Amino acid sequence: MAKKAKKQQPGGTPATVALTAAGAEYTVHSYDHDPSHPSYGEEAAEAMGVSPDRVFKTLVADVDGALTVAVVPVAGSLDLKALAAAVGGKRAAMADAVLAERTTGYVLGGISPLGQRKRLPTVLDASATAHATICVSAGRRGLEIELSPTVLADLTSATLSPIARA
Repeated sequence: MAKKAKKQQPGGTPATVALTAAGAEYTVHSYDHDPSHPSYGEEAAEAMGVSPDRVFKTLVADVDGALTVAVVPVAGSLDLKALAAAVGGKRAAMADAVLAERTTGYVLGGISPLGQRKRLPTVLDASATAHATICVSAGRRGLEIELSPTVLADLTSATLSPIARA
């Protein structure tokens, strides 16, 4: 007996599949990724014509030996001390890139906070709530998801905390 193939939308990623399965409202934006651009997030903001304050990057950090996801505006940087404090830890450092890719199932520049291979504790920068919608990676370079920060926080069980620096 043949196995029935799962139906996926064209160009679907684990992130968009998770959003669709949850019945969440979202919009996918795609653009041609330029490998020579110095910043994945700034490239996304420029390509979509969106303020960098509304485009968030997904970073993976090691907090006291546990991988943790931080979602911060591309216009700023991650405050590692604030991230550690947000999850009740003492020390944080950026995770090894290979480990981050292997654990999330995504490549750098395309790591989405949604649909990760292994669900990790997630902290969303509190500035996200100042916007009706924000953009995060859809799981591939050149592909972004626009959604409500409340929906993102709910689906990732994220803690909201000021973890970004200007």
